[in-house]
Amino acid sequence: MPETAAQVEIPKRALFKAAEVCDLAKVQPYVLRSWETEFPDLGVAKAAGAPRVYRRADVEQVLRIKHLLLVEGLTLAGARRKLDEETAPIAALTPPPSVAARRSPPASVKATRGRAPASRNGSTRRPQRRNSR
Repeated sequence: MPETAAQVEIPKRALFKAAEVCDLAKVQPYVLRSWETEFPDLGVAKAAGAPRVYRRADVEQVLRIKHLLLVEGLTLAGARRKLDEETAPIAALTPPPSVAARRSPPASVKATRGRAPASRNGSTRRPQRRNSR
């Protein structure tokens, strides 16, 4: 069973090199680099010619990502959503009923009022008539 953040002993330091993070999380460097592109919140400090440097919070997030993917069986998109839900403020998730009732319809609804529905290819233009000559 893969190790979680609680089971891995993270040294009490502020910064870690990529190789150290790979050793702690027991993942290959290419996996760590791919997670950097998939999870934009993974704040990696990169300078020209300098090694990638991770903060302690980044190491904890890498371990959390690994747990979500390997133990809970989520996809990358599912893990990203779960992390976003965990970090989103609770008040922002559900507006009070009075605010929800006052909200105007979404822009997509406003944009289609009074127009012909879009065709299958997404175009709202009408086809041009061809001359029968």
